Amino acid sequence: MMKAIVAREPGGPGVLQITETARPVPAADELLVRVQAAGVNRPDVLQRKGQYPPPPGASPLIGLEVAGEVVETGAAVSGWKPGNRVTALANGGGYAQYCAVPATQCLPWPAGYDAIRAAALPETFFTVWANLFGHGRLAPGESVLVHGGSSGIGTTAIQLAREFGATVYATAGSEAKCAACLRLGASAAINYREADFGVRIAELTAGRGVDVVLDLVGAPYFERNLRSLAMDGRLVEVATQLGAVVEKLDLFYVMRKRLVITGSTMRPRTAAEKGAIATALRERVWPVLAAGRCGPVVHAVFPLAEAAKAHALMESGAHIGKIVLWVAD
Repeated sequence: MMKAIVAREPGGPGVLQITETARPVPAADELLVRVQAAGVNRPDVLQRKGQYPPPPGASPLIGLEVAGEVVETGAAVSGWKPGNRVTALANGGGYAQYCAVPATQCLPWPAGYDAIRAAALPETFFTVWANLFGHGRLAPGESVLVHGGSSGIGTTAIQLAREFGATVYATAGSEAKCAACLRLGASAAINYREADFGVRIAELTAGRGVDVVLDLVGAPYFERNLRSLAMDGRLVEVATQLGAVVEKLDLFYVMRKRLVITGSTMRPRTAAEKGAIATALRERVWPVLAAGRCGPVVHAVFPLAEAAKAHALMESGAHIGKIVLWVAD
């Protein structure tokens, strides 16, 4: 048996409670990880509300990223052994003392990392790498507008875009959050409560626009996102926090500027697809993390039993960067 967080019914943070449940048994291609820390993400909030059900075969428990120690390996697993310290992109089940994870979705802790920092990596780094550099094809010398620059996704995107040679602009909802974006490497940060980001991007780029927009907001930003793109620009959608349905799309404008509208979600991808992302991260990004040039911004850490408080903070929007649950006794 193990301790885990369950949502007794769909609802607010208060539905989360700690309970005893059966420890998972790893499948042939999985590792069983004794969890020391688990990251908190917006998809967790949606699952708690009943709006983001786990895919078939995934654990019904909430939690998409963990860091800890391997205690058991599946029969088909090679390259990992008990005692290895791993950080993993889970398909579910992270808010628990043990989590079974496909081995392809695991990575070693970067040099110098502890469990808390390692647990804050997978969800945002997998998502940003796949979307900003994969679908968005961000290249050295290009420019990118990152919405939600102070979020876990945003703080990761700013750092990686800067590290790989792009000019970064960001939006955030307060002066303190804008200041954080600047510290992380953004060339300019736009307080969206005080200025129209479309106007500011036009000013900052002398009317050219940016090569890529990484968006978490969705429909309300759609038209301004397109207007903020340069010729051959790419709009990459990774979340739709304020709406997913766009009422109007000027196809001629998209054609005239040769724009690409793309995006993705991470959880439904196959283990092989996630494994390919993990391989790229290990080769391209993990050395950067070990060198200390990029890394997760951890805003707060809560004990596992206080997962409801962690969710309340997430929904308040008052945090900058990541929220983590401490699981180990």
